[in-house]
Amino acid sequence: MKLITKKFFERDPALVAKDLLGKILIRRINSKILAGKIVETEAYYGKKDPASRAYLGWPKYCVKLLHDKPGKILVYMVHANWLFNVVAHEKRKDGAVLIRAIEPIKGIEIMQKNRKVKNLVELTNGPGKLTQALKIDVKSNGKFVTSRKSDVIICEGKREKLKVCSSHRIGVTRDLKKNLRFFIEGNKFVSK
Repeated sequence: MKLITKKFFERDPALVAKDLLGKILIRRINSKILAGKIVETEAYYGKKDPASRAYLGWPKYCVKLLHDKPGKILVYMVHANWLFNVVAHEKRKDGAVLIRAIEPIKGIEIMQKNRKVKNLVELTNGPGKLTQALKIDVKSNGKFVTSRKSDVIICEGKREKLKVCSSHRIGVTRDLKKNLRFFIEGNKFVSK
């Protein structure tokens, strides 16, 4: 599979979030491969975005990573769950894309064991669920999803026509006026 380039992430977070749909998120754990098609994302815009970690300036490592090189992994905890993001922004700006849900395609039995869940639809249909299933935590921070050396990478998916929908972000009390949540219409792995 062809790895996504750093240039892909050097754009407006909303464009990156939309274009990540259908791409393949791959997690390597020792010799095991876990993978899923990205089916739901959200864009965040750093200091100008009231829903972003950078808006309040904490935790400090999040704020620093939001300004870092596009393509880097940013993982932080919310409500006792790790959330997996990829830094994405234009030059001299900040931002990231939250991966909200994936459709499992490889290593499903390992994911089920990691989450202690048998129901396939409930396995990765939310940001905390997918990090549990893929065993992603803060140790991945600062690695590039664009480097084969990383234990978490993003590759091109199958060429297919996707019906992409958008809405306001989920669980956000103060949101920007534009729709920044993107998902594949009709995909059963999109969060509820």
